[in-house]
Amino acid sequence: MALNNARKALIFEFLRYVLVGGIAFLVDFGTFALFRELLFGGKAGTVAITVSTAAGFVAGLAVNYILSMLIVFKTEKQQKQGKNARAVFIFFAVGFIGLLLTELLQWLGEAQFLTTKIGEGFNDMILGYGKYAVKIVVAGIVLIWNYGGRKTLVFKES
Repeated sequence: MALNNARKALIFEFLRYVLVGGIAFLVDFGTFALFRELLFGGKAGTVAITVSTAAGFVAGLAVNYILSMLIVFKTEKQQKQGKNARAVFIFFAVGFIGLLLTELLQWLGEAQFLTTKIGEGFNDMILGYGKYAVKIVVAGIVLIWNYGGRKTLVFKES
């Protein structure tokens, strides 16, 4: 089954979004790690999780918006759609919902890692680095939400 031009364009657009999402994730992850390790000394806890996750997400969201406008949604129509006040509000509202999903999933994921007993030594590794494994999985889930929400609510084809 051959792909028509519209489907090919959508696939390439999504792949560009994955690239942009990857770059934004690196900013998000780096900010998250800095906050968790430097500000909170690597500790768990509601405040550490919430503040670190939010700081990373906000930094990643800003990078995502800028790169999305430069690399992903680059047709003239999409550029116009993405720069009006309503579209910027919706872009960030989708991001805010993504932040809520991220906070919830990060908290649930870390709670699961902290209560899982796998084995001596290995359990210590999970407790130390599990927050980062959770962050990676959560980012993948939220990437799908962010692309879908932005594509259908901001950059829709009509």
